[in-house]
Parts: sequence; structure tokens; C-alpha cells
Amino acid sequence: MRLSIARHSAMDSFNLTRVRELLPKQLPRMPSWPASQDQSATTDSSVAGDDEDPNDSMVLPEPNPRTTGPKSNLDLIGECDNFPYYHTNPKLFLAHINTYYALKVPQYPDADLGYILPSVAEAFRGLPDWLVDDGDRTLTLTTGSTEEERSRVVAATTEAMRATDHFKILRGWRNELYPVYGPKRDLLFSIERAASALFGIVTYGCHMMAYTKKDGELKLWVPRRATTKQTYGGMLDNTVAGGIASGESSFECIVREAGEEASLPEDLVRKDVKAVGTVTYFHIRDRRAGGETKLLQPEIQYIYDLELAEDVEPRPSDDEVEAFELMTVDEAKVALRDGSFKPNCAVVLLDFFVRHGILTSEDEGYLEIVARLHRRLEFPTL
Repeated sequence: MRLSIARHSAMDSFNLTRVRELLPKQLPRMPSWPASQDQSATTDSSVAGDDEDPNDSMVLPEPNPRTTGPKSNLDLIGECDNFPYYHTNPKLFLAHINTYYALKVPQYPDADLGYILPSVAEAFRGLPDWLVDDGDRTLTLTTGSTEEERSRVVAATTEAMRATDHFKILRGWRNELYPVYGPKRDLLFSIERAASALFGIVTYGCHMMAYTKKDGELKLWVPRRATTKQTYGGMLDNTVAGGIASGESSFECIVREAGEEASLPEDLVRKDVKAVGTVTYFHIRDRRAGGETKLLQPEIQYIYDLELAEDVEPRPSDDEVEAFELMTVDEAKVALRDGSFKPNCAVVLLDFFVRHGILTSEDEGYLEIVARLHRRLEFPTL
């Protein structure tokens, strides 16, 4: 069977209901599914009967990063872009697609804005302004016809959930708003950053690699995250990285983050930083991200390069970075193989290596690496 997803235009959104209509009537059994679930039960496992718990339809495997042995470049890509592809693992892809609830607004009934775990959707059951539909496996924000109205409802709901401490991920509340866009690139609502993964929506960020050249040798400024950080504490990072807030451009974000995280002068960054593309991936969160695991995190990162003079050194300006180290390319490669980099930062560094001719077609898995650095996401984007 082939899913005819690729025929849709770039502006069309991926739709779980549409995909389920194309699924085979007899889904293959996954090893992780409950033993009591027979093949007939998986025929339409997205529909929960009167006596069924909609959360028990399927059990997806826990995302566990590889902890032993050196990691290949493809291992690093797979650790970040770890939502399954249909063409490489159809059984796992179908298990995932048939498990989630799709986030929707009535204004765009055919657009899925994010994928939500059943355990998360259950927390919305019976809440005002929200509708959980187990038949279609959807969670719909029913109230609000404007961005302001929808944002107000989303804020009230997530703040109430934070107060109940039901979701551990909300303990990392940031008081930062992320945008959620519709199929026409219109801003539908804004949501607290810490809650974004609960809704499985696309998030946007900017990452920058700063480097210098001495005697013809390229060296990279690599920071180590503070061990006290809730997410990926103690791991290596890109020189500067941060989330793009609602109403903020990627350029203004990287200028702001460069000052906040690396003490780089604003005028220098504005003059010399270069926009060099994007990296996209679909991540399933593991324990290192903090909070609940298996939450979905499709992301778009705007990528920047900044060549610095030898006498310009990034310095920590807050408690999020322990120190910066000037690494040779070979040292950075060793750190990648050791799994020392935060997963999405490893991917951004591989993109840097491709663009600077360090990673070439002579390297194993080159074509797959390049392709997976730019995954087409299954949701409306900016």
C-alpha cells in the first residue's frame, strides 16, 4: 500500500483522518501492543467504544537514546528526527498515526495543527471551550474566532493545568509565548512555551554557529549547558540558540539571543551574522528533555553563521551556560560521536559541516543525512 500524501501541495496540511481512510483494514500487530488486542481490534483502533478507554488503544515504545558505543552521523540524525517515516518503518508509522489525537480549530476542519498523546487529550475531556472526539480522535478548540480570543482560552487552560501540577512539563513555565499558524500562514493563537509539546504543535527557533579561522584552520565556539538546566543539562550546544516568540522575527531572535547567551555585541551580530537556511525535524521527546516523555515536538530552526575575529570571544552572560570552548573540527567530531551534543544541536552542527564542505558525498549516509536535515513537516507552517 502507498499513501498518496505527496500529491498534496506544500500549503495543504497533513490530516490524520484522511490518512486513516487510506490505512489497510487489518493493521499489523506491534510487539509493544497489549497481548489482549487482536487484529480485528486494530482495524479501527482510533474509535473507542462505550466500554473502552481511549488511552489504551496502543502502547508506543519509549524513546530511548543510544547510550553505548560511538554514534554515527545517521545515529545522531535519527535521535533528533525520530518520528517514524512510512517508507522506512510502516508498522511503527501506522501505530503512531493511529494513536494520536489531532489538534484542530473549527475554522480549518481539515487542518491538523499538532499531534497529542491520548493521555494529554484525556485531560481536556469535559473542559469548557474544548471538545474531545474519540471517534475522529481529535481535540478541538471550540471557542474563539480571532487570534486574541483563542489565545485567551489557551492561556486560561494551560495556566489552570499548571496550577494543578498535572503535567510535569509545565513546571518549566517560561512566560514566553510561541505562535501557532494555520494553513494560510495566519496566526491562530499563541501558547506558553512550556506547554507547546503537550499540544504537539510546530515550534520555531534560531541556532547560530560562531567560528574563527586561525592559520587557515576553522575552529568552533561551543558552549556547555549548565548542569542545573531542566532540559539536557550539561550537554554541548550550538554557540547561540533560542526559541522565536510570537511576533518576533528569526533575525531579531538571533540578535537578542547572541547578547543574552554569549555576550556578543549587538552591532557586530547585526553586521556580520549570515542567514544560511533552515533545519527541520520531527522529534519525540525522551527523558533528557524533562517532563513527560513521548510528547511530540516538530520544529523549524532558522540557521545562522557568524565568523568572529580571533580577539572576539563569546562569554556566558547568564546561568544557562557554564563556559565556551574553542574546538577544532576534529574535537567537535569526537564530541558528536560521544553523544555529548544536545540532539537538535548535533543536527545543526552536521548541517554546518555539510555547508562548509567538512561532511561530503564521500561520507557514509551523506544523501540521507542531507535529506533528513530538511524534513517536510505534516502541519501548517509559517
